[in-house]
Amino acid sequence: MIPFEGPVLVTGTDTGVGKTVTTAGLAAALMRQGRSVDVVKIAQTGDDDDAAEVTRLSGAPARALASYPDPLAPYAAARRSGLPLLKLADVADTVLDSPAEVVLLEGAGGLLVQLGEDGWTARDLAVELGCPAVVVARAGLGTLNHTSLTLEALARRGIDAAVVIGAWPLDPGLAEYENLTDLPGERLGWIPDGAANLDPEVFRLTAAEWFALPDPGPQP
Repeated sequence: MIPFEGPVLVTGTDTGVGKTVTTAGLAAALMRQGRSVDVVKIAQTGDDDDAAEVTRLSGAPARALASYPDPLAPYAAARRSGLPLLKLADVADTVLDSPAEVVLLEGAGGLLVQLGEDGWTARDLAVELGCPAVVVARAGLGTLNHTSLTLEALARRGIDAAVVIGAWPLDPGLAEYENLTDLPGERLGWIPDGAANLDPEVFRLTAAEWFALPDPGPQP
């Protein structure tokens, strides 16, 4: 299992796969273990506020390093708005300056979406930080190929990864059940569809049941 020490990237096979609720769930589960957690949304686009949603659900401090008004990939959204692009080294320094035991880094879109200056991606940030990745995947048709491609792209750069199903449906079909067997990669957990609609207190109490997190050992 990947370690949850220092920075951990939360990326996805695509946009809308459940990265934010996964990030919030991981933050809540880690804090239930007594860990200090900081959440960084690398770049926010459009009207959503993923950092605020993570804090609402989990209680963990969260912030976005950049926000752009258009609902596009961050590189394109920054270009259209005229706002500055994020620099990879600056983002890495910000992450490493966090005093938290675990820093969850939520990406934007899929793994290879361009996030900042010179087109760097979430994968580039993971390489820069030497950190593992959580890959959030869909449950249904198409997920096997998308998940395999994402895991292969991470493995080519030596990045360890584990997989979370971002929204397990309340009424799963044949494809979803078969994908439980065939989905590639090490399975970290799954999140029930609609988890973001839970009362935050209930969300925080039940989040630990969704993941097979490693035991952090004795706490000081």
